[in-house]
Amino acid sequence: MKSTKPKVIAIVGPTASGKTDYAINLAGKIGGEIVSADSRLVYKGFDIGTAKPAMEERKGIPHYMIDIVEPEVDYSAGLYADDAQKVINNILERGKIPVAAGGTGLYFRLLLENYDVPKVEPDYEMREELKEYPSEELYKRLQRIDRQRASEIDPNDKKKIIRAIEMAEHLEKPLSEYKKEPLYDVEWIGINCTRDILYERINRRVDLMIEKGLIDETRELLKKHGRIKNLVCTIGYQEMIAYLDGALTLEEAKDKLKQNTRNYAKRQLTWFRKNKDIKWNVEPVKLKK
Repeated sequence: MKSTKPKVIAIVGPTASGKTDYAINLAGKIGGEIVSADSRLVYKGFDIGTAKPAMEERKGIPHYMIDIVEPEVDYSAGLYADDAQKVINNILERGKIPVAAGGTGLYFRLLLENYDVPKVEPDYEMREELKEYPSEELYKRLQRIDRQRASEIDPNDKKKIIRAIEMAEHLEKPLSEYKKEPLYDVEWIGINCTRDILYERINRRVDLMIEKGLIDETRELLKKHGRIKNLVCTIGYQEMIAYLDGALTLEEAKDKLKQNTRNYAKRQLTWFRKNKDIKWNVEPVKLKK
């Protein structure tokens, strides 16, 4: 039976797989408008380091949920879901097709899989207490109380681990169990390529970021915002900060960035492969000349 729910297309996949170009081209063909689902594109000034699509790359297609808050803002997945849902409904009301595109699995879960997670207010006392423990110990603790959420987080991302523990301690059951009937009829499209090609694309992207001025962008962000968590915990900037601090040579920082990006891509694939509704395009994606 045909669904009576409004249609939304979701384009997901690992970083550097080509999903942004795919989403823009698709939106152009079907009269769609793009809703970004990336936890770092929301921040103003995080441009080169997040591979944020430039205006000319967007080909005139409206993009939403990009450059909406300053980096100092602790913009949670819950806030994203509330704001992005309003954007989607507005697009639908104007007779356009929402195309949600990005690589942040939790954003998709709350927005399109409709997980009804209770609001958990920040517990600053708990956060200060947890900060005293090493990331490895915190990660093991999270694995004990919510193994699935732990599998979706970088074991070295202390900020996310602490927030996940905070939520798990306050909720009555794991995050994955808070699900209700989805609001939309979602067509899930997964964009991926062979591992060798994906890694080559990642390496090329990192080299291009350096050429475009990632080091200067990092320097300017540090000057403007200081060593805020959202900057020092973001892949791309954390490696360049280590270079600027003299802890790594430029080549070491580049290699570290490539390795961290590859690891992030693996975690993204682990997350998205749990969604059996995703139709994957596993044909090799051609590299741009």
